[in-house]
Amino acid sequence: MHSHRHIRPAWWVTVSVLAVTLYCVAVPIDAVLYDVPVALAFLIAALVCGSLPLALYRPGLAITAFALGLIGFAIFSEPEGPIMWPWPVPVTAMIALALLVGLLAYHHRWNLAPIGWLVALGVAFTAPTLAGLRFSATLESTGMMANLIVTFSLAAVGAVFGFLLAGRATVRAQLAQEKEISAEEQARRQLVEERARIARELHDVVAHSMSIIQVQASTARYRLPELEDAAYAEFDDIAGTARDALGEMRRLLGTLRTDDHTAERMPQQTISDIPRLVESSRRAGASIELNLDDQTRDAPLSVQVVVFRLVQESISNAVRHAPGAHIAVTVAVSTPGLLTVTVANAASSTHTPDATGGGHGIIGMRERTAMLGGRLNVHSTPDGGWVVHAELPCDTAGSALTERTS
Repeated sequence: MHSHRHIRPAWWVTVSVLAVTLYCVAVPIDAVLYDVPVALAFLIAALVCGSLPLALYRPGLAITAFALGLIGFAIFSEPEGPIMWPWPVPVTAMIALALLVGLLAYHHRWNLAPIGWLVALGVAFTAPTLAGLRFSATLESTGMMANLIVTFSLAAVGAVFGFLLAGRATVRAQLAQEKEISAEEQARRQLVEERARIARELHDVVAHSMSIIQVQASTARYRLPELEDAAYAEFDDIAGTARDALGEMRRLLGTLRTDDHTAERMPQQTISDIPRLVESSRRAGASIELNLDDQTRDAPLSVQVVVFRLVQESISNAVRHAPGAHIAVTVAVSTPGLLTVTVANAASSTHTPDATGGGHGIIGMRERTAMLGGRLNVHSTPDGGWVVHAELPCDTAGSALTERTS
């Protein structure tokens, strides 16, 4: 069941208001209808009604307070004569008892509500003795049995209602916890799948460079006939090492590939493919403006693959979450050694973009950017649009030199 540590302030306020309302009604009823001395009427009503807020944090004290209030009422009230009012439990105490056992059933251990119910029943049965009356005479003159039946039936209903609400709250809490765990597992699985996908792309990038090394080393004896045999042997070793490295990469990649994944046969898409991507999106109805710096085409292959994926995912998210909005794509070398990618879309009149919208895509973009040691910033704009901005380390001069040499 619930613990008082989880009780929200709304419960305290609501129960306190009910207790004060019952107290304001109980004092004049006890004093006027049951001839309880006014000073004692204030005290007895305080014990009975004050048990309600106590039940939230001190259930044992709440049961004791209600029992003392009921005992005081039985001692100081006047049940003799042609009384038509309920006795030994007045109407206000009936309501307080039903609320008390209901609160005990909802917020605390299951056995506290029956304990409170039984304690109140025991006090009510001893009321004639406390009042100095014979039990049989009291039953005939006051309708005590009818009072007890109504009172403790109502209290039992309150307890059952509290148990049902507690069970419903427990089930909801468990469902919420399971949903949270399921969401975490799904996010973790998506992260693993995205990293595996990135690993496969990284394999293709590195395999391209390693293949060039292998080919250059294997053909050195034919391209450079003036070299000595020792140099040829060194080149052969380099070629063998490159082949072994490629084999190891393929084996490692096999451990990352899921059962339903098939190897991709098409080459990796790079910055040169971004114009075709934009044109394809335009034909689908998207309004896209592209600013592509020619310097970026000399970026290393690993950077180019990441840039294409960032632009592709950003455009996809913008089209999905802000249909009809204008999209601006900028890929440029902002400073020497730093390539920036910015995809910004305006607000849509039909849909509001979601910060976590792509979920899987956002995870992938962050992983790809972090893989290269870059930074990714995804945020909304004051006018309701959305911006994806990435900064990637990039030595275009060194890359261009390498490609010309090869």
